Amino acid sequence: MKKIALITGATSGIGEACARKFAEGGYDLILTARREEKLAEIKAELEARGTEVKTLAFDVRDTAAAKKAIDSLDEEWNKINVLINNAGLALGLDKEYEAKPEEWDAMIDTNVKGLLTMTRLVVPGMVERNDGNVINIGSVAGDAAYAGGNVYCATKAAVKALSDGLRIDVADTAVRVTNLKPGLVETNFSKVRFHGDNERADNVYKGIKPLTGADIADVAFYAASAPKHVQIAEVLILATHQASGSVVHREK
Repeated sequence: MKKIALITGATSGIGEACARKFAEGGYDLILTARREEKLAEIKAELEARGTEVKTLAFDVRDTAAAKKAIDSLDEEWNKINVLINNAGLALGLDKEYEAKPEEWDAMIDTNVKGLLTMTRLVVPGMVERNDGNVINIGSVAGDAAYAGGNVYCATKAAVKALSDGLRIDVADTAVRVTNLKPGLVETNFSKVRFHGDNERADNVYKGIKPLTGADIADVAFYAASAPKHVQIAEVLILATHQASGSVVHREK
């Protein structure tokens, strides 16, 4: 019987790395993201290696589009074993009282409401089948605020609270819930945060060897592969020279 993982934000960074890792681990994949062309590229690559891939192009901020996409899955594809709520972003490093409200909306609607939407659409089936893993990609930023991180940190604190709350809600079932909290991971995350300013984005990782998307995918796969009686509830993953969201030792 095939295992199916649904991954949001699957066209770059941690999401794309999870797609590759879970494909290597024998899963068939439902990949979602906004970029239909990039989804098609990843689908072609992974299917050439023997993985069955279904792609769904939509923005998790659009609840109606998300529901339409999940409702389109036939009975075979609807039996999702692993949901990886990865879609998320940070925008800017402005002071809270100076930031752009439209950037608040984008972060809250994606990082919090998008995660809730996907949870609402997928988890009832897991509960009905009494089996499944929900892996939420949180952040060390959810543990404590840092300068300029205000709203982004708040959204990742919400991911922790929502993960904990869901774990309580499904405690009478075999569904497991994991909150992964990465530190510095070199993806396009900082390029998005700084609106395509590559130099500013590169400085985020200057003087330290950061994590990669593959590092986080390894931990996600470990959580999903643990024995059924083991629930990996939360994992904080930091680069060796990062101590917290705000303490990083950088070589000069």
